[in-house]
Amino acid sequence: MSYQVFARKYRPQTFDDLVGQAHVTRTLKNAVQQNRLAHAYLFVGPRGIGKTSTARILAKALNCVNGPTITPCGVCDSCKEITAGNSLDVLEIDGASNNGVEQVRELRDNVRYAPSKGHFKIYIIDEVHMLTSAAFNALLKTLEEPPPHVKFIFATTEPQKVLPTILSRCQRFDLHRIPANLIAQHLQFIAGKEKITLDPAAAHAIAKGADGGLRDAESMLDQLVAFCGEKIAEPDVLNVFGFTSEQTVANFTDKILRGLTSDALELLHAEAENGKDMMKLMSDLIAYLRDVLVGKVKPDALADDLNPELQKSLEAQAALVDTDRLLELIDQFAAAEGRMKWAPNKRLHFEVAVIKAIQTLSQVTLNEVIENLAALRDGKSPKEEGASARSRPPEAGPSAKSNAKFQDRTVAVETPRVAEKTPAKESKTTTADLSPVLEAKAIDHEAVWQKAVEQIRTRRPLIRGWVESARALGIEGRFFVLGFPPEQKTAMESVASPRTRDFLEALIKEISGQDWKINFILKEGLPVAAASELPLASDSQAPKKKGDSQATFKDDPLIREALEIFKGEIKTVSD
Repeated sequence: MSYQVFARKYRPQTFDDLVGQAHVTRTLKNAVQQNRLAHAYLFVGPRGIGKTSTARILAKALNCVNGPTITPCGVCDSCKEITAGNSLDVLEIDGASNNGVEQVRELRDNVRYAPSKGHFKIYIIDEVHMLTSAAFNALLKTLEEPPPHVKFIFATTEPQKVLPTILSRCQRFDLHRIPANLIAQHLQFIAGKEKITLDPAAAHAIAKGADGGLRDAESMLDQLVAFCGEKIAEPDVLNVFGFTSEQTVANFTDKILRGLTSDALELLHAEAENGKDMMKLMSDLIAYLRDVLVGKVKPDALADDLNPELQKSLEAQAALVDTDRLLELIDQFAAAEGRMKWAPNKRLHFEVAVIKAIQTLSQVTLNEVIENLAALRDGKSPKEEGASARSRPPEAGPSAKSNAKFQDRTVAVETPRVAEKTPAKESKTTTADLSPVLEAKAIDHEAVWQKAVEQIRTRRPLIRGWVESARALGIEGRFFVLGFPPEQKTAMESVASPRTRDFLEALIKEISGQDWKINFILKEGLPVAAASELPLASDSQAPKKKGDSQATFKDDPLIREALEIFKGEIKTVSD
């Protein structure tokens, strides 16, 4: 008997044999048991995850001599013929090579004939998205109202290319990529059947390289058996397919997160000398950083894709870095990957990306500067839990070092993607530059606001009523907080206009000697200013008597305010 590759020899023959598609098999088995069979099915998903196998199993379940049944016997003539692909009642059509309207018209003419042996005449069209629009249109009527003995089963990797009119006539099933742990278990099952010694690390390396495709994993195992014989170890997998071990990628990431530039570059050079593909290594690094990010946000999400030892390493690394830092690292390496695609010297771009990433981790963000300065202002130590772990590698030292970095040296303030375009001298901010924040101790905010209101009465009387309805609530960081009662939301919105806000901030700075930003909020319980205290909006909106002069109109405070804002003038228009 001729040799059969593993992908064919161990092809699933029953619903229970399908790996990683429980959501599909459960629905199909229920449909068969309850006799709720649709006339058309569409199986969607990437290559090698079981679309065509599922179609054949469904065909056997319908046409088995004991069928319709969820457990086809596999030994009757119908089951054997479907398995071998030569059943007269189950026709498998390649959509890529039979995509013309003539072939579909021939199919449409043949559906009227009853099945020769089985209960149904079943058409399985693989890669159905390859059919032309004319072919799809020729199939529409038959697909919507086929004879009762006809079933259509379509499979495709690109459902977006299938006409919506076809999709609406089918029951759609989306098959998922198979988790790496399930693929590794299935490879161990095959190895046991074939009397092959397959190391668990090797099985997992194959599963990761297959990227969710079981058929790809089985083909890789077939190739490894030809190369290694009856014993396969992880180094064999890495050497044959040029993969980098998960542990190596984890170590590489660890060195980057800990700021060990020399060690990280040494590991990168070693992988390059061993002939590893730099693009694949970059892809693996980004994928691993993604795992760290997902593991940090939702630890149990990776249980099916990582072995337990690697998951422990990943959890430890997730504690070294904040979520925003991880997002920034992924962005940086993704940008470097894009440059590497077209660069002749890929290792150079990889090295630069690693050095830049480590420098980014060692820099303090603006938010961390403000947090620590606020802590110093209040007489507390800077927050070490977040600051050192998030912004610097663990080797950066204890809180004493962190204090020194904020008190004794220039702090590099980096804004992502802007820092590259900003000259170096503009990206340095010393503690002297932030003296208003440091000196902001016990300030009588109510007294400052009262003085501001007195100044406004003489300098900007038109907005007097609006600002008098505000109350100084306190100081939060660099913000001077003004509160308004909800009933006077309109007054707050008027004062919060850019021009008035700038005037108020300049006035408060003039009085207090400090550069505050104003934060306007609505707060229940604040006293509501009387209508007479507000600007004369109501008067200005009252209908003018017929004899009112233009001079009276010009004197309206709102009109004067509008003319000042828009640099306008009043002109008389004759009727």
